[in-house]
Amino acid sequence: MKRVGVLALQGDFERHLAVLAALGRPGVEVRTPADLGRVGALIIPGGESTTLLKFFDADRWWGPLAGFARTRPVMGTCAGAILMASEVTHPPQPSLGLLPMTVERNAYGRQLDSFETDLKDHALGGGPLPAVFIRAPKILKAGEGVEVLARHRGRTVMARMGRHLALTFHPELTGDDRVHRYFLEVAANP
Repeated sequence: MKRVGVLALQGDFERHLAVLAALGRPGVEVRTPADLGRVGALIIPGGESTTLLKFFDADRWWGPLAGFARTRPVMGTCAGAILMASEVTHPPQPSLGLLPMTVERNAYGRQLDSFETDLKDHALGGGPLPAVFIRAPKILKAGEGVEVLARHRGRTVMARMGRHLALTFHPELTGDDRVHRYFLEVAANP
């Protein structure tokens, strides 16, 4: 498989790249739609989803990203998960529709309502999974074919469908590489 790209438009893309490098899989910054041709999988990091939409419109990302995702794995964290959903609420906004799920933006509240927790209800093994939620979205509904991989207080916070992985938290901020390792496995064996 080609290298994993990390969308480097905003958000903490450098932390994702650092986790990949520590796993022996150095990633590539993806800054233009043309850069998608250099990678075999893509991570869309957190950030502010409405700001990402402005970049997507200005630089014409929609078609290239949708085409990429038809055949290659994508992982979205926080704002990335919002962009992967088929429906976005609070307020509604465009998305890529990669997973049949409904996501509510900023569902846990404002910046000062951000929090860290250990997820005990998850499918990755190895004990509690640390998770950082920053102005995080909630997955309100996961549609047919979506596999729920982690929950927090009964709510889905990590989901997979085929080669795509969406999570409402920031695994790159925890020092635990299980989510990235899992995505590398998904990318190698969709």
